[in-house]
Amino acid sequence: MWTILMGIFFILHGLVHLLYAGQSGRFFELRPGMTWPDSAWLFSKLLGDPATRLVAAVLLALAALGYIASGIGLFLHQGWWRSVTLGAAVFSSLIFILFWDGRLHALDEKGGVGILLNLAIIVVVIIWKQPS
Repeated sequence: MWTILMGIFFILHGLVHLLYAGQSGRFFELRPGMTWPDSAWLFSKLLGDPATRLVAAVLLALAALGYIASGIGLFLHQGWWRSVTLGAAVFSSLIFILFWDGRLHALDEKGGVGILLNLAIIVVVIIWKQPS
């Protein structure tokens, strides 16, 4: 039962990353006035906001694929699901940290909740013993 729930959660978490990729690419707005990842502390001055949005969208799509693959791997009882899940969690967290605008306002729109979920996923995957 836990295997099914965790697999579904990983896939859904990956789909949320696709929503953020759509927000980054300006295909739609997750919330009115949401401008993430504009003004990213690392990339915006270097690349400009349009290129920063494109890079964020591509990286988030890759993180989504990682989470979706980890959920499928868990469903199929593949031994690699743990590595893929841990990699996706670390990669996702790095994306949100590197594309943060440096301000503490509206952290939920900038991936703050996602980082907390990624940390929880890392802890659960490390301590959860089944399935191998």
